[in-house]
Amino acid sequence: MRRRTLVVLAPGLWIGGPLAALAQAQGYPSRPIRYIVPVVAGGGSDMVGRTVTERWSKLLGQPIIVDNQGGGGGVIACQTTARSAPDGYTLMQGYVATHGTSPATRKLPYDPIADFSPIGMIGATPNVLVINPQVPATTLQEFVAYVRKNPGRLNYGSAGPGSLTHLTMELFKQQIDGFMVHIPYRGIAPAFTDLIGGQTQAMFPGLAAALPHIRSERVRPLAVTGTARHPLVKELPTLIESGFPGFDAQQWYGVVGPASIAAPIVKRLNDTLAEVLAAPDMREKLSVEAIEPMPMTAERFGQYIRADIARWTAIAHERNIQLDA
Repeated sequence: MRRRTLVVLAPGLWIGGPLAALAQAQGYPSRPIRYIVPVVAGGGSDMVGRTVTERWSKLLGQPIIVDNQGGGGGVIACQTTARSAPDGYTLMQGYVATHGTSPATRKLPYDPIADFSPIGMIGATPNVLVINPQVPATTLQEFVAYVRKNPGRLNYGSAGPGSLTHLTMELFKQQIDGFMVHIPYRGIAPAFTDLIGGQTQAMFPGLAAALPHIRSERVRPLAVTGTARHPLVKELPTLIESGFPGFDAQQWYGVVGPASIAAPIVKRLNDTLAEVLAAPDMREKLSVEAIEPMPMTAERFGQYIRADIARWTAIAHERNIQLDA
């Protein structure tokens, strides 16, 4: 009797996991979803999360509760997410720092690939090359020539070591075979203060942070990153069209969850997220942070993350940028 009972139960035990996951997915979501934003409340990243989840929750039929977990450059939020049950009820707003530049420059207590399920991209904002107006260059080509003729005479600022503003300029220096001295700051605001004051001569900030200074003509913009010109600064060429192939580095935002979320749940989340981003007014809402919606499949988003980490890891190794050393 024992053997017959085991024989009957064994198939049920073997398929119980997939069947349970399928049943769970069919009823998903049946309760509120926690959406972890890896920064303190307020600021651009938080705005993105709240703007998207407000519309997303209506499509899913359940509240999405934003949980701000700042600290450690996103490490705390990433660990919380990675350790959560893979049932689709804990999501996180991953972005270029948590799943791009930090893995390239630091030893982290999480694996940005293996510990997460890609859900979908939200959007991105380009970085923009700006210079102090006293620099004798009005075009990207003139600036490149000036840097090459004056190695070490120019300083460039960044929001901090290993930040996107730092690595983007190092990528630029690599591609033009030029040298400028890096001056790291504790945030983009003080970096702009010194750029405007002439203590530094160039920077690669995000477009949203740069726009007020561009419009007041306190800095001179030369080009933007990304694959296409940005609608807020249509007159600025991209670096790609200016002869820098593959220079599409951007400040991006997306959604991830803990590893091993069931595929049907991932698809439901991705489909509804894409619907949110397709709404006519969503582009306008996100334009406050100069973000262009970039919906893509979960698979494509996973490829994007891997490519971004590979890009910044290569430049960090080549330029000897290791913040744990």
